[in-house]
Amino acid sequence: MKKGDGSDWIPVEPRAASRGPVPPEVPRTIATDYVEACDALAISPKASAALARRCLQSVLRQHGYTAKDLAKEVDMLLAETDASKAIPLSLRTVVDGIRNFGNFSAHPITDLTSLQVIDVEPEEAEWCLEVLEECFDHFYVRPVQAAKRKAALDAKLAAAGKPASKG
Repeated sequence: MKKGDGSDWIPVEPRAASRGPVPPEVPRTIATDYVEACDALAISPKASAALARRCLQSVLRQHGYTAKDLAKEVDMLLAETDASKAIPLSLRTVVDGIRNFGNFSAHPITDLTSLQVIDVEPEEAEWCLEVLEECFDHFYVRPVQAAKRKAALDAKLAAAGKPASKG
C-alpha cells in the first residue's frame, strides 16, 4: 500500500480511564479537566500531566491561593498556617510534583547531563492523577463529609435537648 491512502494512519480513540469516578463534591470544571487527564494518559502522558497541572491550579485558586503563577500558589499552600486549611504531610511532600511534571509537559526543559528534553513518563503522569485525587479528598470530599456528620450529631443533640457540638 502506498503512503497517503490512509493505510499509514493509526486510529486514536480515548480509552476509558482506569480510575474511579470523580467525587460529586468536586466542581464540574475541575472534574472535566481531571477526566480528560485520565483519558489522555494512555495516549500522551505529557498531555495528562499538563491537564493535571491545570486541575491543581484551579483547585488552589478556588481555595484562595491566587498568585502570579502556580509555583507561588503552591508556596502559599505550603506556607499555610491556618490548621483548618493546611494540607496533611503526606500531601505536602508531593503536591509540587504535579507542577513540575506539568512544566516538563509544557516547556522544553533539558536534562543538563544528556542535553535531551525531559519527557513525562506514564508512571509520573499517573502519580499526578493520584496526588490530584488526594487533593480532591482534602479540599472537597472530607469537608462535606465532616459537615454532614456534624449536622447529624447536632440534630441528635437537639433531639435530646442538648446544645450543638463545638466547632
